[in-house]
Amino acid sequence: MSRALALTLVVSALSAAPAAGQAVTVRDALGRQVTLAAPPQRIVPIFASNTEIVVSLGLADRIVGIEAYTRFPPEIRNRPLVGGRLGFSVDAVVGLRPDLVVVTPARQAANTLVDPMDRLGVPVMVFLHRTVEEILANMRLMGRLAGVAARGEEVAARLEARMARVRERTQGLQRPRTIMITGRLGNGLMLVAREGTYTGDAIVRAGGRFGLAGTAHIAQVSPEAILDANPDVLLFAGSERDLEELIARPGWSDLTAVRNGRVHAVPRPELLIPGPRTFDGIERLATLLHPTAAKR
Repeated sequence: MSRALALTLVVSALSAAPAAGQAVTVRDALGRQVTLAAPPQRIVPIFASNTEIVVSLGLADRIVGIEAYTRFPPEIRNRPLVGGRLGFSVDAVVGLRPDLVVVTPARQAANTLVDPMDRLGVPVMVFLHRTVEEILANMRLMGRLAGVAARGEEVAARLEARMARVRERTQGLQRPRTIMITGRLGNGLMLVAREGTYTGDAIVRAGGRFGLAGTAHIAQVSPEAILDANPDVLLFAGSERDLEELIARPGWSDLTAVRNGRVHAVPRPELLIPGPRTFDGIERLATLLHPTAAKR
């Protein structure tokens, strides 16, 4: 049984029939029980991923605060900020009088906010987004928490149907060895999509396979490792200009992917923010990896 499915079953067991106006108790990604006496009306989602999930359920008007790197959709960019590069402000969050804070354990957000909010009696929900399945489970869970369970189910089911169409299109086709560069570090190393992450899951769901073996626990690789792997398809999460600058460097023109014209820049928000736009990214990847199948 997958972890996301297990989480869904736990939620079902803890809250038999949650609905607007009724208390709901769920268990979050840290194993904490979170109880809401009523659907939250003042939500502070920390990180763009959680904000986009809340918005996808039609709840943008309930968002009363965001963090500085949340830039989508445009209508929520004027909301008060509760943190940014230097961390998160408990005082700023509490000052917004939230009845739900949604966090992900990144950039110390959970460490900074969960315990203080618990002491102050502010419900905090912790989400993980390690796979596409987990993103879908979180959408359903957010719908239950917010008193819009049917809407959450509808949104998730619609996205699942889109994934089923991608699977049908790419089924039985040879999977190209694919490397997606997701970042470049100052020390010359590069970040790549790897196994056990939603970006890696996106590549597999789009009909690709990993061009770098054994990347499950390796977040950073050298450019030489990518050149030695010689992938069939090279993806770069970023701008065309930065991609062109990269492959103009010595050695990169020898890659099979470069010689065959299978080097592509892909939008960072679609593949580096685990939310509704991830599914746009998977469809885009499927078209890039299997251009002939896209015409079916």
